[in-house]
Amino acid sequence: MASSDLDEKLPSVEFVQVESVQALASNFGASYYEVPDRYIRPEVEADTVIEKGSFELPVIDLAKLRDSQFSQAEIAKLGCACGDWGFFQLINHGVDKDLLERVKADITAFFNLPLKQKEAVAIANNGIDGFGHHFVVSNEQKLDWADMLYLTTQPVSERNLLFWPTNPPTFRDTFDEYSLKLNKVTGELLVAMSKDLGIQSDVLFNLFKGLPQSMRMNYYPPCPQPEKALGLTAHTDGVGLTLLLNVNDVQGLQIRKDKMWFGVEALPGAFVVNIGNVLEIASNGKYRSIEHRAVVNTTKERISIANFQSQCHLETVGPLPEVVRGGKENYKSLSYGEYFKGYFSAKLEGRNYMESLKIN
Repeated sequence: MASSDLDEKLPSVEFVQVESVQALASNFGASYYEVPDRYIRPEVEADTVIEKGSFELPVIDLAKLRDSQFSQAEIAKLGCACGDWGFFQLINHGVDKDLLERVKADITAFFNLPLKQKEAVAIANNGIDGFGHHFVVSNEQKLDWADMLYLTTQPVSERNLLFWPTNPPTFRDTFDEYSLKLNKVTGELLVAMSKDLGIQSDVLFNLFKGLPQSMRMNYYPPCPQPEKALGLTAHTDGVGLTLLLNVNDVQGLQIRKDKMWFGVEALPGAFVVNIGNVLEIASNGKYRSIEHRAVVNTTKERISIANFQSQCHLETVGPLPEVVRGGKENYKSLSYGEYFKGYFSAKLEGRNYMESLKIN
């Protein structure tokens, strides 16, 4: 989602500046301390969490989607994953291992910089690109145990390089290459999803024309009371499709299904892919946008990169006629701008906004 377009859809309030969580955590040193009240989330202790190993997310092989010998079976598997879990792990995606290692090294180096150097690309007031925190509107608001760097990456014309780090010096070139590779992967997934939905491939391509893209790079510091804090509030993604890369192999993603939370064990080198609200609505509910969150670790930092693929900003957010085929529409149709104003006004929490868009 382009920052220039997004800025127009943000709530018309002045955001509150908050301290870097990484700096907050480091100030306490190695001694035990209690998490400040603003970070305490009672729901973490109250929620039922299913232990790792008791379930496995579907694994989709992009190489099989490309191979005519296996593609039909893999497309069916993809459709089931999108409809049942709304999440899957993507392997053999074709993004070079060397590039992934450079991406991981550069974002780790950025978060390891002194705070003053990171603040050179701090988010501007009421903006979205840059380093810091999003959507903090009051001094009483509960906060996530995380810092982040958010960048508009595609199309290139929408990038604001004022917020693209120059330290490490390889950062810009690395993430330019990475963003192009991920757009290619997304394009291939959209073709396969079109086949599963029984529509022409250009229908989804028109919805995602130009493949608008942004990235949120997350840093979750160690937290001595992880049972009381959240790295990222439970939410659904407002975009079409998200590809998550685990940078340092520390797990923390949880997804909600059947009123329980499941911890995701990301496969080495895989992308964890999830359906966003736009694709759930476009598929008229055949695909599901699932609530998810990030939890934190007692002793280890966690770093991840979420790549968001948005629909074309000129297109209506609503069920695709080619999917509905004269049947009942299960969701309202609204303009792109109206959709995102509602999404941000709902504070990006849970599935409440999605439920409000359903037609009973």
